Amino acid sequence: MFLQTSAISATAMMLPIYGQSSEKETKKSNPVTLNQNPLKIGLMTYTLGKDWDIETIIKNCTEAEWKSVELRTTHKHGVEVSLSDAQRAEVKKRFKDSALETISLASAFQYHSTDQAEVKKNIEGTKEYVKLAKDVGATGIRVFPNAFVNGTDKEKTMEQIGKALAEVASYANDYGVEIRVCVHGSGTNTPPIIKKIIDYSQSPYVYVNWNCGEPDTTGEGFEYNFNLLKDRIKGVHLHELYNADYPYRLFFKLLAEAGYKGYCNAEVGQSCEPVPFMKYYRALFLALQNAI
Repeated sequence: MFLQTSAISATAMMLPIYGQSSEKETKKSNPVTLNQNPLKIGLMTYTLGKDWDIETIIKNCTEAEWKSVELRTTHKHGVEVSLSDAQRAEVKKRFKDSALETISLASAFQYHSTDQAEVKKNIEGTKEYVKLAKDVGATGIRVFPNAFVNGTDKEKTMEQIGKALAEVASYANDYGVEIRVCVHGSGTNTPPIIKKIIDYSQSPYVYVNWNCGEPDTTGEGFEYNFNLLKDRIKGVHLHELYNADYPYRLFFKLLAEAGYKGYCNAEVGQSCEPVPFMKYYRALFLALQNAI
């Protein structure tokens, strides 16, 4: 009897305990801990959203769980410097009362022209746009470099852009608004060039809007380029997340590690009804950060 009992006991010890086995198998099948602090997604209305009024922007972003909106000038929402004080206050209230966490503005001001009167016009226009941003509750505005004119000295152009940015950035800082220069333009769309422009500005108030463009991967490589500007990034424009040539997964990792607290605003078109498209885009945005 003892031998029989011992044999049964030995056999039992060799068999898996169902609870323990199940737990171990679960750990093996789901070994990755999900990211509990993913970056936040928002909308840049250049393409998707260009024909939406404020009510539609708030409705669609809320339904799709997008957290911010960057309002591009000239588009249907009509958030322009021509608004009266009362209209500006109404815009601010509508966004403040919504589920969106923040708004920003996207201008088309640029400072590279060889015509100094044109440069001055863009500087003064930027200052008026800063006032609009403050009045509607926007945290910052996007501006451009925006090119190297053929036949001009590149260093002098970068210095000119930098000085213009220093002037508008100092002005904006007094209003509590950020100036975010976009990594954009003909020849000016690389991180090393933007870094030089910022150095020429000699201003702590000139920030960067990272644009997720192909030039980000050139030269010394993506991580080197990112590190040049990481301490200045206050805005991000995403494009097609399915583009395998752009290292979105690495970008999101580096952005999170750098402590980025801003928003990643999608500057994309749409290929189906807007809200389903936005939901799919958000899902891919989270998946690339291991958040779903």
